[in-house]
Amino acid sequence: MASTVYNGTNLILKVIADGGTLAAIGHTTSCTISLTNDMADATTKDSSGFSESIAGLISGEISFDGLVDYTDSNGATELAGFLLGRTKVDFSYGTETTGDTVYTGEGFLTGLEVSGEMESAVSYSGTIQVTGTITATVNS
Repeated sequence: MASTVYNGTNLILKVIADGGTLAAIGHTTSCTISLTNDMADATTKDSSGFSESIAGLISGEISFDGLVDYTDSNGATELAGFLLGRTKVDFSYGTETTGDTVYTGEGFLTGLEVSGEMESAVSYSGTIQVTGTITATVNS
């Protein structure tokens, strides 16, 4: 059964490179997907002085935050390797609940930051720029 309003803890970002198995990014504390439709101007003299647009390029970006744990199999170290290697990653963004929508596609890490403050857990944040088609499917 599809979720209604649900706890953000259930939202999972998974990535993998080189045809392996998708796995959740370790110890994430938040993740966000942003989809954008770049509108192209279609205004003409027949527009009666009003702006008109048509749908143009669609793009997407995923951002995430987490806590560093070097024992994670898909954590900050692996993500840094993807970025440094200019490696395209497959991603999955959604819940694991039957009936819920999951977004999938490919992208490149465009940023990764690891930081630590005195007497606090070391954290990381990053961004994936989507390249190509984003597919929305329903968990079954």
